[in-house]
Amino acid sequence: MSDRSPAPGGLALVEDLVNTIDLETGADSLDTPEGRGRFGVTEDDLPGVRELRESLRAVLLAHAGHPPHRTVTPLGELLAAAPLVVTVDPADGAAALAPARDGSLTGRVAAAVAEALVAGTWARLKACEAADCHWAYYDRSPAGRGRWCSMRVCGARAKMRRYRAKGA
Repeated sequence: MSDRSPAPGGLALVEDLVNTIDLETGADSLDTPEGRGRFGVTEDDLPGVRELRESLRAVLLAHAGHPPHRTVTPLGELLAAAPLVVTVDPADGAAALAPARDGSLTGRVAAAVAEALVAGTWARLKACEAADCHWAYYDRSPAGRGRWCSMRVCGARAKMRRYRAKGA
């Protein structure tokens, strides 16, 4: 949906996961082997992956100042099950957080969130305010007050609804 460039660093993984479902059409790319393969998950993993996706969406809506779209498991509870370890590159001494268990999706998401917290970019990952969209996007606006994934689509629709509501 978005006409924006992908989120930086590990946040691209979070953005991609949240955007695996098109709320307007109901199409879920996790229903396909290719879609699951992008995240290294199996069909058996889907309930947990979908729970993670919707918990992430709720947080991204909160980042944009919107209430959650539905009741979900708190993201902190899900990420607590994914312990991280500090890794240090022997060549340059660079340190990073990595999943403690074989790169599970929840672990990779936890590492991406931790990386974004350190970088100060976590709150810039948001979900579109349009109720039929809630697409994840990275807000690059100077003030960090973006509201829609796309001004050409969701933003234009919202502005047109407001205009019509004024009786013009």
